[in-house]
Amino acid sequence: MSLNSQFPKQVPFLPGHVFSDPFKENHHKTQQFSHINGTVQEKTNFIHEEFDPNLMDSMKFNAPPNLTYGSRQPPENDYIPRIQPPWLKYDRAVLRFYGYFQESVVENPNENFRIRKVIIYYYLSDGTIHVAEPRQPNAGIPQGLFIKRQKIPKKLGKQDFYLWEDFQLCTNINFYERVFRIQDCDTFTREFYEYMGKPLSLPEQMPRDNFETIRETKDLKINPPDTKEYKEYFEVKLGGGHPNGGLNKYLQNDRKVLSFDIIWDDASIEGQLNYYTLNYYLADDTCEVKEVRKQNSGKDPYPLMLRRQKIPKAPILTHYPGMTLKKEEFYSPQDLICGNTVKIYGRDCFIYGCDDFTKEYYLNVLGIQQKPATLKQERGKKFYQPVPPYNGYGYEEDSLGSVYSLQPKPPKKDVRKNFTQDQFILRFEARQISEVREENSRRFIISFYCGDDTVQVYQTSERNSGIWGGKFQERSRQKNPLTNDYYTEKDFQLGGIVQFNVYKFQLMRADEFTINYMKQKPDVFKEADISQIIAKLRLFADGYQNFDSFLMDLMKKLDKQLKGYIGFEELSQGLLELGFNLTLQEQYFLMREFDRNGDWKLCMQSLWESLGGKRS
Repeated sequence: MSLNSQFPKQVPFLPGHVFSDPFKENHHKTQQFSHINGTVQEKTNFIHEEFDPNLMDSMKFNAPPNLTYGSRQPPENDYIPRIQPPWLKYDRAVLRFYGYFQESVVENPNENFRIRKVIIYYYLSDGTIHVAEPRQPNAGIPQGLFIKRQKIPKKLGKQDFYLWEDFQLCTNINFYERVFRIQDCDTFTREFYEYMGKPLSLPEQMPRDNFETIRETKDLKINPPDTKEYKEYFEVKLGGGHPNGGLNKYLQNDRKVLSFDIIWDDASIEGQLNYYTLNYYLADDTCEVKEVRKQNSGKDPYPLMLRRQKIPKAPILTHYPGMTLKKEEFYSPQDLICGNTVKIYGRDCFIYGCDDFTKEYYLNVLGIQQKPATLKQERGKKFYQPVPPYNGYGYEEDSLGSVYSLQPKPPKKDVRKNFTQDQFILRFEARQISEVREENSRRFIISFYCGDDTVQVYQTSERNSGIWGGKFQERSRQKNPLTNDYYTEKDFQLGGIVQFNVYKFQLMRADEFTINYMKQKPDVFKEADISQIIAKLRLFADGYQNFDSFLMDLMKKLDKQLKGYIGFEELSQGLLELGFNLTLQEQYFLMREFDRNGDWKLCMQSLWESLGGKRS
């Protein structure tokens, strides 16, 4: 028996008049679901179901009646609805319109009305609308949310609300007795109306009021032209870096330089044509003018006519160039065309050419083809500086070193020739040629050293001749008075005349080593090559009817006695009679080649066969 049942019935059943039973021991809650034998079951002890006898009878006879009492209507929407509701189809889809409304202004002589801009949002999911006014700084009026999100009726007190079909551009719309003008919309709104088959009209311009015009005029601030320079100065002064406004242009055109050839005609009394090179740097539009130096021009070597800077077309010359407020126009690549004149601080310079990179840049970037101009070629000035005569000290190269330089250097020697040719010495027997008869009988040995092209002369003596033998001339280099060049090995030919100082010598004979040395170098000693000598003899056959008659006449004139062998004097006399001008060295080598017995006699049979005659 509970405690509450012991209270009298006249106590009202109100809070504070009911007390918990202190004798209650079971405080659990009734459990409806249970799990028995692995099956979820529900307790139905407290569920009351109405008893239907007809249902029980139908279940006994296995013929259940129609429990729905009629045909079931098919559902309109399933779990995935075929017709999507607006809250699902247009979820987060909002139409946005731009508009304004006109508000009257009183007690203001500057304006009678003011245009207030608004944005109208229409939510397609539930048909609600809210209006917002963009905030403007220092407007003086509360702005922001103008109308909260809600369904707005077309007329007050009616349940007819605005739909998306009621919105159209360039029309008025009434929200709570305030007229709004719709003038534009966003892209999504315009595409939505086109998709629904109701395209919007063209937008109109937003009107302006006097307040906005006066405000823009008031806020308009014209900075002085040097404000940027002042800002940069103070930033650098406070520890900041220099702003780099042309960084992008620098990265694209770094190391790209347009080079032009220009000429300036100095019309002064001592003026002349001056040639320069104008370099235009595309990275920062600066130019530099370099002078083209020429040797012996008589001018001081100044490398630059103008340092790297921007060249103005019409320079403004003032006492304080940094304080001028006038703007200068500088030269650009469009102004630098071949054939044009560039005025560089009062100097009219003519552009007559450019390099290959400049031509390619103008053709690819600017579409201009640079055509170099032709100039009259100046006649080159020839300067003759006579070389002073040899003073007799050392070699002539030593004296010329002091002529060509203030600090003379020792002349370079052909070290390779000295190492390869130093062991070769050409020795010749010579006689002196002089007007004095007694001098012509003197005999000398001339030694030519192939390593350094030096010559040494010794004189031979005979008993009771009254001539002392020994060294006649020290080993030294000697000049050929005919060519004014030093003697070389090819100048020493048998029968030739060489002159050392005032003495003339005729080379008569050579030793065996010299003869073999000449044979081994036919490109230098051509008169010692027997093949060239034979070819030269065959050339004389052009004056005869045929080659056989030439050979017969040659043999008859040389060997008049038909001995088959002739001496050197008979060979020289016969060639002279035939008019065949062979040198003494060619005759010597011809005689030596066909000397079969070693008795210094020329074999006519061998000469006949070598010239092309048939063997007998």
